[in-house]
Amino acid sequence: MQKKNVIHSKSYAFAVRIVKLGQYLVSEKKEFVLSKQVLRSGTAVGALVKESEFAQSSSDFIHKLSIAAKEANETHYWICLLKDTGYLTEQMHQSLEKDSVELIKLLTSIINTMKNKS
Repeated sequence: MQKKNVIHSKSYAFAVRIVKLGQYLVSEKKEFVLSKQVLRSGTAVGALVKESEFAQSSSDFIHKLSIAAKEANETHYWICLLKDTGYLTEQMHQSLEKDSVELIKLLTSIINTMKNKS
């Protein structure tokens, strides 16, 4: 039985939420620019985590997860901007912000652990 990988499942679930957010912004709010930004950065997190599975070295692994953390941080920015410009309700913002901050902390922890092992 394969052990569940928390960062993989959380980053994938986050990407699904971001895709649904993008759909909501386009269909309900008729917002086409910010929705593309949050969609790009929010889905990149999981893609980079997945890509890190085949890292060529520890430093490559750390590099890929570092970029994923940067994308998660950028997504956090877009989520806050969407709330402050009236595209997201406070409840939507809090839920998405919680998930983005959790991903940032998890990625940072993995990166720091790997750096300490090197």
